[in-house]
Amino acid sequence: MTSGKRLLLVDDDDFLRRSLGEQLRAQDDLDSVDEAASGAEALKLAVAGHYDVILLDVGLPDEDGRDTCRAMRDAGVRGPIIILTAADTDDDTIQGLGAGANDYVTKPFRLGVLLARVRAQMRLHEQSDDAVFLIGPYRFQPATKMLVDRTTEKKVRLTEKETGILKFLYRAGDKVIARDVLLHEVWGYSAQVTTHTLETHIYRLRRKMEPDPSQATILVTEEGGYRLVRGNGGE
Repeated sequence: MTSGKRLLLVDDDDFLRRSLGEQLRAQDDLDSVDEAASGAEALKLAVAGHYDVILLDVGLPDEDGRDTCRAMRDAGVRGPIIILTAADTDDDTIQGLGAGANDYVTKPFRLGVLLARVRAQMRLHEQSDDAVFLIGPYRFQPATKMLVDRTTEKKVRLTEKETGILKFLYRAGDKVIARDVLLHEVWGYSAQVTTHTLETHIYRLRRKMEPDPSQATILVTEEGGYRLVRGNGGE
């Protein structure tokens, strides 16, 4: 997992939730771990904030966790949800997946196994159209071609090419991407397209997302290409 990841842990067992929460917070690659003890509280948190993964217990005091999972999906939550349960029958697994869960982990579990499942689901989600990424002060939503200011909720609409540029640079991490590589990845093979076309799109993109486009701090120019500074102003 890359830094800046956010996790929501939902379990009504106070001791287990707090103990597991402490272990999860000790992971260098998890930025924050929020906790909820009921389905209603979990749904409220999941809808209000962006989580990269949700760990959801089945046995909640106010409702079955699978109903909470279904309610989250109905409310538009698209991130990975991993069901936690003491039951390990095929029927339980089928019900959980049918409610919209991405994976199923039975109790008791080893922390290493749980972390492996969490990381696997987040890697898969990052490659999907439903992924939401945090870039500087924005939530980047490739599926809707949108940047949303996390403070004001102001929406910035992007073109298809601008979305492609940000998506490729985000997935490159801290690497500098050469102009010709970025050009090929976003435009494909085309004799009519030159690096000037890319530079024009970068210029327009900076005018949309940078506080001062002439002094870029998010989409920066490096020797040989461009790099995305994702953690600037992160949650």
